[in-house]
Amino acid sequence: MNQRPSVAVLGLGAMGHAFAANLLKNGFTTSGWNRTRSRGEDLQSAGLRLADSPQEAVRQADVVIVMLADADATESALEQAQPALRQGAIVVQMGTVGVACTDRLIATFAEQRRDIVFLDAPVSGTKTPAENAQIVVLASGDRQRAAAIEPVFSAIAKGTKWLGEAGAASRMKLVVNAWLISMVQGLSESTQMAKEFGFSPDDFWSVLDGGPLAVPYVKSKLEMIREGRYEPQMHLTWALKDVRLALAAAEKSALPGLNMISDVWQEAVDAGYGEKDLSVVYRYLSEKSSQGL
Repeated sequence: MNQRPSVAVLGLGAMGHAFAANLLKNGFTTSGWNRTRSRGEDLQSAGLRLADSPQEAVRQADVVIVMLADADATESALEQAQPALRQGAIVVQMGTVGVACTDRLIATFAEQRRDIVFLDAPVSGTKTPAENAQIVVLASGDRQRAAAIEPVFSAIAKGTKWLGEAGAASRMKLVVNAWLISMVQGLSESTQMAKEFGFSPDDFWSVLDGGPLAVPYVKSKLEMIREGRYEPQMHLTWALKDVRLALAAAEKSALPGLNMISDVWQEAVDAGYGEKDLSVVYRYLSEKSSQGL
């Protein structure tokens, strides 16, 4: 493979669309496929080769990025694409699909397409960081055989953390998401308490600012809460999916906080907040408080 391998992106939602856009900006020959074709049409003027099937998208690709919503969609797309993959291609699974799905995919490629280099590489970051190539890739797999992936990762991310054998990255991704999700729940509860005591989100941040608890992510969520806008960087529905993936994978860990969050966030989704940013949990909790629940 040359310095700039040809790339296919399967899944052109918020994250996959950002990956494809950044690859095109950096001069990569890029094809794409999405179940809803219209999601990729705006990139055609920038050079995206929009395909009608996973098979068509991957046929000429040296690197295949898979960024789909869940395990079922990911396994379905790769099952369709597998016969059309080029000899020696690199397949990079970048969605948060959980440990069980990841392990199945590793086993499938080891059994059916040993020529393919399979990388498990979910990302730390959401929509806006992805658009600005500021995410971090959590990568695992045979780095030596996958040397051609380095310029691809450089085009879509600010850094890559290599974590060992394939499967390790998806496990670390669940650890990172468990922390993020717990932080958003804690932030929502703390901000609700601050409001009861007469403090605004800006007051809350002013106390955190400059200290060890001043996480930039917290600031962005407090701004959403202050303005009452919850344009999704990470949909509450997908965050709830990640809670459940973590609970399913961590069989030996005591996780009472995550179990509680799973129940509360399911209530929020049932109440109609699933398509909002996960920080909308604050609004849901505030409404429960106002109703005396």
